[in-house]
Amino acid sequence: MKKIFALALVAVCATGLFATAEEKKLPTIVEAAVGNKDFSTLVAAVKAADLVDTLNGDGPFTVFAPTNAAFDKLGKETIEAVLKDKKKLTAILTAHVVKGSVMAADVVKADGKKVETLQGTSFAVKVDGETVTLGGVKVIKTDIKCKNGVIHVIDAVLMPKE
Repeated sequence: MKKIFALALVAVCATGLFATAEEKKLPTIVEAAVGNKDFSTLVAAVKAADLVDTLNGDGPFTVFAPTNAAFDKLGKETIEAVLKDKKKLTAILTAHVVKGSVMAADVVKADGKKVETLQGTSFAVKVDGETVTLGGVKVIKTDIKCKNGVIHVIDAVLMPKE
């Protein structure tokens, strides 16, 4: 009996160590974004706002990441103007970040509730069948696991209250 217990204890400990090793292999949020060509505008914005170190930090963070196509909806002139205004850019980017690692299953449970971002703006979560929106912006891909949190891809840029 003692041998079975000891083997079970070893298996549990090894599994814990393996999970930690796997987690260590994951990229940070910034590394994951840099490695995805659909986030090149987001990466440029994060660099311009000096948020790389923050989003590479321990977290955990949940990032609702707009694609390049989402940024394109703002128009080239708007993007260029915001990239030059670090305060506004930082406000917009931090409005896409929530404290904690919130997986898709947790977001679905938040239907009808509001989530508060690092910037201080709250966005309403709405779940309609398979469609989830945050502040009216559609979540198009979920649960990109990172060492310091998770990324959910969205189809538009969330605009914080001024």
